[in-house]
Amino acid sequence: MDNADKAVSLFKQGWNCSQAVLAAYSDQFGLPQQSALKVAAGFGGGMRMAETCGAVTGAFMAIGLKYGPGAAGDKNAKFQTYKIVRQFVDKFSSRNGSVICKELLGCDISTPEGAKAAREKGLFASRCAELVQDAAEILQDMLAEHK
Repeated sequence: MDNADKAVSLFKQGWNCSQAVLAAYSDQFGLPQQSALKVAAGFGGGMRMAETCGAVTGAFMAIGLKYGPGAAGDKNAKFQTYKIVRQFVDKFSSRNGSVICKELLGCDISTPEGAKAAREKGLFASRCAELVQDAAEILQDMLAEHK
């Protein structure tokens, strides 16, 4: 099972989108899976505001684990991380039209009405699972590309 499949499996087990993406990759960067699940807990559902998709923020955290600076003065690593995050956003947006949760789902899940509509339409099981898959696949490709 590759990391993209692992992310989808974690999501289907009940972890949120951000948790699923980060946890699928965390072990390879020295962050225990249990810690990744805890760190990413508040980022699902666009940080509970239907803003930046949790699958995207989970990928950002994995990118930070891989490329982020280990020292405050490491500007090269800092700007390299920003560059890779921007590339991720471009690729994800190209596939999905946006990185914003409410735009991706067509409803605002931060409201009771929007959450109800998403449940009734089965968006969490269908669309969100697709977004987790996309984010994890893009991340997988980018991690291989930027060694």
